[in-house]
Amino acid sequence: MQKRCHCGDIMKMKLRTVIYSGKVEIDNVPIYSCSTCNRSEVFPEVKPDLTGLIAQLGAQPNKQTFLFNECNEWADLLVEAKADKQQTDHTAVERLIEDRINKLLDLYLLAQTLNDEAWITDLNKRLEQISRRSLHT
Repeated sequence: MQKRCHCGDIMKMKLRTVIYSGKVEIDNVPIYSCSTCNRSEVFPEVKPDLTGLIAQLGAQPNKQTFLFNECNEWADLLVEAKADKQQTDHTAVERLIEDRINKLLDLYLLAQTLNDEAWITDLNKRLEQISRRSLHT
């Protein structure tokens, strides 16, 4: 996945580690990076969750490490695509997105059947995360 940088070159998607307050490592954060001007920006679809995680950590966090893909569906999909060597194949990523949505909807139906409100809430959050792309396009 890529996009055009302000300098005119192409920014490529990379999974990077974000360091917060010099103490907290947040691994597998999707970042667009430009090799020409060294500009970087967080993938827009994950930015609300990244800023939310940072806000929860507070101003004086303890030293710790997070795998961002464990709390964000977009990051998890991109980690999966990278593991399958499909990160540059837009069609393959779209297929992964479709498969993930279908799995989450199946799990949602099961959670409803079991009346598991905590699970339903979690699945709603995950579906909301993955649907952000359609709001940006």
